[in-house]
Amino acid sequence: MKKFLCIALSAFCLSSLAQQPNPPGQVKDGEKSVNEAYLFAHMTHEDYGKLYYTVSLDGLHWKRLNNKKRVFDEYRGHPDIVKGHDGRYYIAGNQSDDAKEINIWVSDDLIAWNKHSVFTPDLKKTPNYKPLQRIGAPKIFYDQASKHYVVTWHTPHLDGTKEDAERYWASQRTLYVTSKDLKTFSEIPNRLFSWEMGTIDVFLRNAEGKYWAIIKDETYPTLDWVTGKTIRIASSDKLFGPYENLSAPISPNFREAPMLIPSPDGKAWYLYYEQYPGVSYGLSVAKELKGPWYQLSGYTFFADWDKYSMPTKLRHGCMITLSLAEYDKLVQHFGLVEE
Repeated sequence: MKKFLCIALSAFCLSSLAQQPNPPGQVKDGEKSVNEAYLFAHMTHEDYGKLYYTVSLDGLHWKRLNNKKRVFDEYRGHPDIVKGHDGRYYIAGNQSDDAKEINIWVSDDLIAWNKHSVFTPDLKKTPNYKPLQRIGAPKIFYDQASKHYVVTWHTPHLDGTKEDAERYWASQRTLYVTSKDLKTFSEIPNRLFSWEMGTIDVFLRNAEGKYWAIIKDETYPTLDWVTGKTIRIASSDKLFGPYENLSAPISPNFREAPMLIPSPDGKAWYLYYEQYPGVSYGLSVAKELKGPWYQLSGYTFFADWDKYSMPTKLRHGCMITLSLAEYDKLVQHFGLVEE
């Protein structure tokens, strides 16, 4: 009996000390990072729609900057940053989802931002669509092949009602315009997808020989629509589609605001998404954008289980890669917050 208890106790101790496998994509000792650092530009639960910075050296463990204060007071919106044709950074925003215009600022160093343009899409010109005049979460993609920017956003065509508040969200569709300089824009907004399903928080990427649309499926989840309120991905051979092969959910239900970054070694993808409203962040990982994807353990605040960590109460925004020199400059200017 004593021998059995000793064996059982030894097994328990070993299991309690066991370290779970680390996620793919990290750089091994002696190897050089393909992607040296990362910036998460975001809002917070307490200060929704304003601009804050959080940074990482491995894409998994994140620290806030600027003593948890705003980094640019003028900004309003759901932050989305792109490195443009001229090597400068551009950020899109809007005063609120009721706003009719898209605001764009530009920066050489991600520290000082200057107003670049204000654009009001004429939504009434959208073919085969009768939208409400609303601009939700504008995002910018720069297409190297065509040397054009694509500005996307979501716009509904139905108001919510007391009996059916979800009607408003289910009616969201993703629209876009193009531009060569983010000062002048194509006249007619177009729908990005032909699907008759709600889509929000959409952004585009070009990788692995294809164009990819990462979306939030905005239809409410039911047994008839089990993919509702999840993050999904579709692909196309062409920038404006048609986008096909719409994936099964990459995230659990009730997740939004996806963000995609390549891993430090460039051999995996990290896809973050928010469990709203401001509850936590999840992280899914894949070697290829077509999947398969799996979800990492994190945000549990137990070191043995957390394979990624992020400060609490951060809300959605965007993640981009940085050079180590850019990371050092941001840290030197704003200062890291040790928590």
